[in-house]
Amino acid sequence: MSQSATETRTVVVEREMPFPPEKLWRALTQSHLIEEWLMKNDFRADLGHRFSFRADPQPHWNGVVDCEVLEIEPHRRLSYAWGALGLESVVTFTLTATGAGTHLRMEQSGFSPDQPQAYNGATFGWRKFLGNLEQLLARAD
Repeated sequence: MSQSATETRTVVVEREMPFPPEKLWRALTQSHLIEEWLMKNDFRADLGHRFSFRADPQPHWNGVVDCEVLEIEPHRRLSYAWGALGLESVVTFTLTATGAGTHLRMEQSGFSPDQPQAYNGATFGWRKFLGNLEQLLARAD
């Protein structure tokens, strides 16, 4: 079976976290907390807000991710455009309250078949970032 040129791939990372959705939401939407688990940023939870993530520049990348808030549903869903290294994708966080805390689903969609390095990097990166997020939540009030 061959992939069509328009077919895209999606990275999905899911975690069960022993924290209420409200606590997770704060870590996903407050700039100073986002910086602790993801990257420096000028994020605001306002629909249409354009912002950027900033990491240390690498030989193949200037360290900047250009983003725009696409969807906000407090304590449930956050989505933003994510553009870097020629990749135009969408990152969506979905929070579902559970008896033990929150089920967090992170999805980054829009990888074309000719972007295996970006896809693999995102797969590795988001696992690491969500591990950082979990550590932050465990020590935050």
